[in-house]
Amino acid sequence: MSGLSLLAIGALFCFASMTALWVLGRRLANFSFVDLGWSSHFAVLALLYGLLAPGWPYRRLLIGGMYALWSLRLALHLATRIIGEPEEGRYRSLREEWSAGGNLNLKFYAFFQFQGALNVFLALPLLVACINPRPSLSLVEWIGFAIFVVAIVGESMADATLARFKADPANRGRVCDHGLWRYSRHPNYFFEWLIWVAYAAFALGSPPWGYVGLLMPPLMLHFLLNVTGIKATEEQSLKSRGEAYRHYQATTSAFVPWFPRRLPRD
Repeated sequence: MSGLSLLAIGALFCFASMTALWVLGRRLANFSFVDLGWSSHFAVLALLYGLLAPGWPYRRLLIGGMYALWSLRLALHLATRIIGEPEEGRYRSLREEWSAGGNLNLKFYAFFQFQGALNVFLALPLLVACINPRPSLSLVEWIGFAIFVVAIVGESMADATLARFKADPANRGRVCDHGLWRYSRHPNYFFEWLIWVAYAAFALGSPPWGYVGLLMPPLMLHFLLNVTGIKATEEQSLKSRGEAYRHYQATTSAFVPWFPRRLPRD
């Protein structure tokens, strides 16, 4: 099956899935389900492209496995925070902001479809690699795979540390500054971004279209820093943890893991 045909099928799937999730979110008054859809769609696209694309099977297996492993890990992690839980603070804030001008549900529907379009666009490195017929892996593809391993391990460690911290009632209202969180306020987002660096590097092994992968790291960096990641998360943390989080901001790198700063009063 051609790359364009696969692209069209992937886009149709994401459109239909996001529509169904929007209906579910509207019925349950919980639009957090968009995150569950966005994260899990990559695994479906990995299966679709990996099975039906005409490229070298071992390359399809490797890049498809990279996308699917990251996607399923993230989807399962998010499922515990979404299914059966109240709507997340980010979406409650959007609900308040968008309801003022009317057409709240329509605005959320457009938001859901935008996330679905992002799925299709961000999976382009996957598609490009899957249609590459060259029967061997290049050095840059192995480098991409190595970056991916570091990133998926780092993100898993950060999530596990935070989960253990939150599970202890004694930590309610406190700031997690253990493990990787001692060196970055958002190590999960840093390693999330590194995942896309890995995909971009892997796609470079499939020229000329593989260069589209270079768009993904800066795009994801923008989203993580300015849109749905650090900005929104820190606003919520300041509301819930106050001065303790301000001190954490003053001493700890926001994104790239680095040694903590010492304040004169420390």
